[in-house]
Amino acid sequence: MSSEIMSLITFLESYLIWLSSMSGVLATFTLLIVFVVLAALEHNYPERRLPFKQLRQSYQANAGLFIFNSIVISLLSATPLLMLADRYSDLGLLRHISNPAWKALLSFLLLDLMLYLWHQASHRFDCLWMFHKVHHNDPYLNVSTAFRIHIVELLIITFLKAAYIIVLGVDKTMVLANETILTLFVMFHHTNISFYGEKRLGLVIIVPYLHRAHHSTERNEHDSNYGGVFSIWDRLFGTLAELEPAEIGIKISSPQTALGLVKFGFTPAGPASVPVYELDFSLKSMIAEAAYYKAEKRAFTPGNELRDWLEAKREIIRMVYGDKPGIKQLNASDGLSINSPFTLC
Repeated sequence: MSSEIMSLITFLESYLIWLSSMSGVLATFTLLIVFVVLAALEHNYPERRLPFKQLRQSYQANAGLFIFNSIVISLLSATPLLMLADRYSDLGLLRHISNPAWKALLSFLLLDLMLYLWHQASHRFDCLWMFHKVHHNDPYLNVSTAFRIHIVELLIITFLKAAYIIVLGVDKTMVLANETILTLFVMFHHTNISFYGEKRLGLVIIVPYLHRAHHSTERNEHDSNYGGVFSIWDRLFGTLAELEPAEIGIKISSPQTALGLVKFGFTPAGPASVPVYELDFSLKSMIAEAAYYKAEKRAFTPGNELRDWLEAKREIIRMVYGDKPGIKQLNASDGLSINSPFTLC
């Protein structure tokens, strides 16, 4: 594995230096070419055969969201990150590193680590997941899914990158290089393809089969593989999962249009995507017995049957499952509900 890492470091050093000399127009043209190539590959050699109508709808929604986000960002400032880099490049921590190749590599590694931590937080906190779930609701994972990002999430990421640029003092050319290479990798690992040597390459970077697991409908599967470029962060922090998901997307019903996705981001995440404890026969019997005991204590006075049942259910569930995070107060309409284990901000 060490040989793969050293080879990748050498490649990234030379690639980042080359990207640093690129203009914004050339970088955009490169991304467009790569997008077309990846789209052609997944069309001709798909890992999963996707229905054309739904795939077209996915492309339309993702393209619409990308255009909307681009307009909003451009209204705030045409190149906010580049402007910050132009001002703070000589003031940050990276000014102490003289070698430009190592400076470029370190800036990219720290950016990828920051985005890994941000991505993990987006799955853990309700106030972040409500926007991030827009990215996960595409049931037909493809290269265009890379651009399915809610505008609020995009703005938060932009602010995080702005802080990263100011603290480290990343110069303008390296910001352009980092953004280009990051976008290339994100497009790559969303592509609906598989290839020879993919698992070996996955020892170092996030490849399509790893990121498909991240888009699983099952929470215990999609809470993994948070890396944007390097898989080493997931290996280091114990969040790597190597599996093939049965389904892609999210379990709750959600819109598949650009405008619908913008609105969807402002709706709280429902409990449908998290496990629900099923009441088996023995558990129901225990609840019925406990409810009968409560009714007996009040001399079977009518009018409290429902309250007795719900209180008995709550107590039995707590006794059986313990005080696990996520068990919320039960009411007459929801039966046994388990609240999302996300933490509120």
